[in-house]
Amino acid sequence: MFDNLTQRLSGLLDKLRGQGRLTEENIQEAMREVRMALLEADVALPVVREFTAKVKERAVGQEVLSSLTPGQAFIKIVHDELVAIMGEANEALNLATQPPAVVLMAGLQGAGKTTTVGKLARLLKEQKKKVMVVSCDVYRPAAIKQLETLAAQVGVEFFPSSQGQDPVAIGQAALHEARIRHMDVLLVDTAGRLHIDEAMMDEARRLHAALHPIETLFVVDSMTGQDAANTAKAFNDALPLTGVILTKADGDARGGAALSVRYITGKPIKFLGQGEKLAALEPFHPERVASRILGMGDVLSLVEEATRKIDQEKARELVDKVKAGKSFNMEDLKTQLEQMLNMGGMASLLDKLPGVSKLPEHVKAQANDRDVKRMIAIIQSMTPQERRHPELIKGSRKRRIAAGAGMQVQDVNRLLKQHADMRDMMKKLSGGGMGKLMRSLKGRLPGMPF
Repeated sequence: MFDNLTQRLSGLLDKLRGQGRLTEENIQEAMREVRMALLEADVALPVVREFTAKVKERAVGQEVLSSLTPGQAFIKIVHDELVAIMGEANEALNLATQPPAVVLMAGLQGAGKTTTVGKLARLLKEQKKKVMVVSCDVYRPAAIKQLETLAAQVGVEFFPSSQGQDPVAIGQAALHEARIRHMDVLLVDTAGRLHIDEAMMDEARRLHAALHPIETLFVVDSMTGQDAANTAKAFNDALPLTGVILTKADGDARGGAALSVRYITGKPIKFLGQGEKLAALEPFHPERVASRILGMGDVLSLVEEATRKIDQEKARELVDKVKAGKSFNMEDLKTQLEQMLNMGGMASLLDKLPGVSKLPEHVKAQANDRDVKRMIAIIQSMTPQERRHPELIKGSRKRRIAAGAGMQVQDVNRLLKQHADMRDMMKKLSGGGMGKLMRSLKGRLPGMPF
């Protein structure tokens, strides 16, 4: 989401970092660059003014000018002010009430509200909460059925409703059922519109008055830039919002919404939607997002995501296998590729790694999920015996596998070569040869296994 902003800011900060001394003149020039970068990212103008004023005020003071490393000091100021605008820390859902805790979801149509209800239900279930979901959207065709399908996929309770019912009556009946069944959380999906209108706002107000939710979350599409902040403000004026969820953050957004919503509404961004998969919802940590914007990566979120989404049992099995000196086969490779996709794919992983923003675009473009899926398709076209013993795959087998996967023989050859390289690396690791491995890689660009 922050690619363009990251490239602009990290390039500017690289120049400042190398300077032994900063003056008011070059700070003024830097602030002009920062202002342009923020405006290009579609950050709301009041936010740009506030941010640049605060950075300049601190930068021309003793904090930077008297520092032994003025470039680094300036970068820290930019980082701190980014954090201040987006919120000092992640604010988790407040569920501290007599169960069931009601969470009301509001937003415009097309923002991904219903999908976000499914994602949040999955996240709460992982936290050992008993969750029920209900749709009060009696206007959009298939909205109720969509939520029912999502509830089944994540394994939470679904309260049925139908078109023609009064949304407030649906909500009250769902709350009564949730109490009887001792649910911890009731997630209420409300109707959206293509634009803000009084009828929608009045219905949302009636639902809020009837259900007394402990959390009222506004779901907004981050692709709409600073308009997202303006829409959030309109909802905040009509409803006592407690937080915001930004969706579609994996798309071609410029980052303006993330930098504007908190300042405009005064409400915290609680979650970030990073894709269509139901696991693609992560807590919004302002300090980590600020690090990503400045090209510093977000290794902590990457570790947390790996812990949450990687099958720990399968990971342990592979480690034990490598330690025992057993061969790394195609089944193992397929498992690793699937685990990578579960973590959001290559784009999500690269986004969190430090320094990736400085890689050339053609290098970043080579790391895409399409190639990972093609590799999985080739492995699935193999027989179980071929997966366990790739050395069996010769001419006629290669042609059969390529045809079965809809690929060329060259694609099969490339996969076999990449697998062989990984297998050799695993052998070096199993023999305690980490030192040898590092020496063999010295001076070479770390390559990816696909």
